[in-house]
Amino acid sequence: MTSRERVLRAINHQEPDRVPIDLGATRQSGIAASSYHRLKQSLGIGTATRVVDLIQFLAEVERPILERLGVDAMGVFRPETNPGLGIRKENWKPWQLFDGTPVEVPGGFNPRLAPDGSYAMWRDNALIARMPKDGFYFERIEKQPGAAHLDVDQWQPQEWTNEELEFVHAQAEWLYENTEYALVCCVNPPQELFTGMGTGDFEAWWVTLASEPEYVRALFEKTTRVWMKTLARFARAVGDKVQILQITDDFGTQESLLLSIKMFRELIMPYYKRGLDWIHQNTKMKVMLHSDGALFPLIPSLIEMGVDILNPVQVSAKGMEPRGLKQEYGGKIAFWGGAVDCQQTLPLGKPEDVAREVEANVKTLALGGGHVCAAVHNIQGGVPAENIIALFDTARCTSVP
Repeated sequence: MTSRERVLRAINHQEPDRVPIDLGATRQSGIAASSYHRLKQSLGIGTATRVVDLIQFLAEVERPILERLGVDAMGVFRPETNPGLGIRKENWKPWQLFDGTPVEVPGGFNPRLAPDGSYAMWRDNALIARMPKDGFYFERIEKQPGAAHLDVDQWQPQEWTNEELEFVHAQAEWLYENTEYALVCCVNPPQELFTGMGTGDFEAWWVTLASEPEYVRALFEKTTRVWMKTLARFARAVGDKVQILQITDDFGTQESLLLSIKMFRELIMPYYKRGLDWIHQNTKMKVMLHSDGALFPLIPSLIEMGVDILNPVQVSAKGMEPRGLKQEYGGKIAFWGGAVDCQQTLPLGKPEDVAREVEANVKTLALGGGHVCAAVHNIQGGVPAENIIALFDTARCTSVP
């Protein structure tokens, strides 16, 4: 099978010739630049490592790595490194991570080095993100609409520009015609309705969710109208070239949900469902939701909302064991991720520990189709190259009963 055929069979709950694999098709299934650089060194690949996500400091995964690891999906991304930062992926220049890793960053990336050794990003004399000394990624500090408790009538959510649509159109067209990869593109509302709205002051936002439902609905209504317009423009731009549309939001911790199912169904779900219904009624794209955490009790609502694929499948979270997920929801939702825990096994285990966990999880999640293999979230800094290779080599060679 081609990679595209392999992924499509899997997400349609049919068994492909082998389990399909992802590394870097989304900003939640990527790899930290430092680990990626060391992986390339171990494989004898000497190209420069480019940072394409300046918040998480993720690397651009290059074709030789995709081919060596047996990857089957690629992402279609907007021209900026991160929505809202205003930094385009161009005019590359050398930079160095705290651990000494040499990388290339976009020319527009000019953080300020503070006296305490930390880095800070500023916009219009306002601090918007900070990376502590010896840190691995930036934390966004600027308040998003929910946390800022703004005047909804005066606020205008950001729309995709014509330039962005032309950019993803050209990228999707080229990748579809010149590669065999399945293509994924993230088209979120202007802000993630739950977590994204609260960036900058989650406590204040969650109090608002619980105490001011009319304000929240007004905020979501305006956001969703803009999102619906963007979805229609995006669909016209990419046609049938993109197979998977991704949305991202985080609804769980490692122990429980971040909100009640009642609140989710009353305040969050109706607005997401409006957009996902439009996608299913007007395109052939499958919808993938990225949400971390202990989501087991929420999954029926996610399926009803229109989610076809769940990522990253945090198998170490409460209730998210692969066997239970597959038994309860295997024919109703596909699982993208869940191959190996990125908090313990992948960074701290030995290659044989990684291989053992990957084989067990793939055999469970891929039975009867419905699984795309990826690590549980991004591969973080400090992960040994031999463990990364063990992850993908094991996935590619695991036979599903």
